[in-house]
Amino acid sequence: MGDCLFCRIVDGTIPAKIVYEDEYCLAFTDINPQARVHVLVIPRRHVVSLAAVGEHDAVLLGHLLVACAKVAREQGVEESGYRVVANTGQEAGQSVFHLHFHVLGGRHLAWPPG
Repeated sequence: MGDCLFCRIVDGTIPAKIVYEDEYCLAFTDINPQARVHVLVIPRRHVVSLAAVGEHDAVLLGHLLVACAKVAREQGVEESGYRVVANTGQEAGQSVFHLHFHVLGGRHLAWPPG
């Protein structure tokens, strides 16, 4: 997907501060952080959103959540707590239509979210 911002980060044509990567996913700091720790975890393969996944994506989704936990641990928020969020669709706040999980921590996160 040549016009997808996150696909361009995956292929290296757009720079990002990468904090974790493996053969299936990439994690990088958000350019507009909403907490001291705000990292985006994305699949290397283009997937539009959670609404676009199927049974065949179960292993990938599990891998992405394990990567979120690794990122939280490496960023030092495992003990204090963190939140993992996937905005799905425009009304939910999804602005880049490439599946991504926000890993947020390092501050008190109120509930319910805004």
